[in-house]
Amino acid sequence: MSNTLVALVSGGSSGIGLEVVRGLSAAGCLLFEMSRREQGPDVPGVMHIRADVTDEDRVKQAVDEIAAAEGSVDILVNCAGFGISGAFEFNSDAEARRQIEVNVFGMANLIRAAVPHMRRQGWGRIVNVSSVAAETPIPFQSWYSASKAAINSLTMALANELKPFGIGVTAVMPGDIRTGFTAARRKETAGDDIYQGAISRSVAKMEHDEQNGMEPRLVAHLVCRLCLQRKVRPLYTVGGLYKFFVFLARVLPKALVNLILGKMYA
Repeated sequence: MSNTLVALVSGGSSGIGLEVVRGLSAAGCLLFEMSRREQGPDVPGVMHIRADVTDEDRVKQAVDEIAAAEGSVDILVNCAGFGISGAFEFNSDAEARRQIEVNVFGMANLIRAAVPHMRRQGWGRIVNVSSVAAETPIPFQSWYSASKAAINSLTMALANELKPFGIGVTAVMPGDIRTGFTAARRKETAGDDIYQGAISRSVAKMEHDEQNGMEPRLVAHLVCRLCLQRKVRPLYTVGGLYKFFVFLARVLPKALVNLILGKMYA
């Protein structure tokens, strides 16, 4: 590795991504940030790339240009993502596909573009932002939960595939975080009368928990540490309470876990 690590953060203009940009910049990395916004974050020295992560050709072009200009792409942090809510039967195919396109294939596009450069240099670190919802699927956020479960599965598979090339892959699972993610959620309320108000109650509880949740900098602190340490595990959970929830979800019978989630959110 060179003395100055080159890092690319998707979704780095707000929320967790912005705090990751700030943290890695403070650690001395050369930072590139990618989002659809006209302007990037107001962080000195950070270079903004305007791109949609679902545009595979544009993403590859951007990553190749970084590698050509700087000689490497050492760190990739995938923060870009959004959430949809609503009853599964009323979520449109278009919204569901967009959910998967951004959260899963957007991440995949960046990884595919970065891996050849990391492999040639014999080192790299990929950190994917997942969610506790990957382990505890939330009623009326089925597609969001599915997208995060896919991120976890891909992360674990890639960790083994890329290990021989010195590339570490890990995913971070936050719980409730106080960010603009809540306001940006695309809510489908159709069928709330059929479900006797359960959709609106579930989403209201989730949004209340999010707005009273952790600061994004706490998640970013772990992400930045994982970017810079020598070895990483495939999955990390942020916060003691959420670690306990994930532990229970793994050891208790699935029927009991689902019953508890239903009581909480449905």
